[in-house]
Amino acid sequence: MSGLKIVDCYGRDISFAGPARALARNAASPEDYRAAWNAIEALWGATLDRAKRLPEAKLHEQVDGEWSFVETQRHLLFASDAWLGNAVLEEEAPYHPLGLPAGGTPPDEAAKLGLTLEATPTLDEVLAPRLARMATMRRVFDGLTAAELDRVCARKPADMYPDQEYVTRRCLKVVLKEEAEHHRYAVRDLAVLEG
Repeated sequence: MSGLKIVDCYGRDISFAGPARALARNAASPEDYRAAWNAIEALWGATLDRAKRLPEAKLHEQVDGEWSFVETQRHLLFASDAWLGNAVLEEEAPYHPLGLPAGGTPPDEAAKLGLTLEATPTLDEVLAPRLARMATMRRVFDGLTAAELDRVCARKPADMYPDQEYVTRRCLKVVLKEEAEHHRYAVRDLAVLEG
């Protein structure tokens, strides 16, 4: 299968889509984490370009009861705020108000984090903080060392998470997996919205 080129309906090479998920799941060394993030950035770059060709209203439509494209971006913003900004980087105010936690998060827990669950932002309004967080992730991966991967974080992702040990390796892997899996769902739903 080596050398097989997979293209989407626009003729773009998406051969790395499957491997990105495997890279995210199997990352062990700093180099592995960087390779996974490189693949994820490339995937999202192409997918965001594709999404921007749709009318804004389409990006708020849910397909089969799943999150809309905009809601997915909001969730990924929250995931990186929690697992990177709060747990790994220990930022003073890591949560952006447009972040969207996992379904079933009690509204009072979301409010404690400063999240505005009922917000209906445009894609561009969500992408501003999301792309800034992705740039922070890039800087973290670029400087990642084996020692940093094994560092125990002083904080958990958010108060609602269990009291247990959180290691940088695990926190960054959660972000990688969230990015890879939600990309898969987003592409699946974009195909329906474009149809």
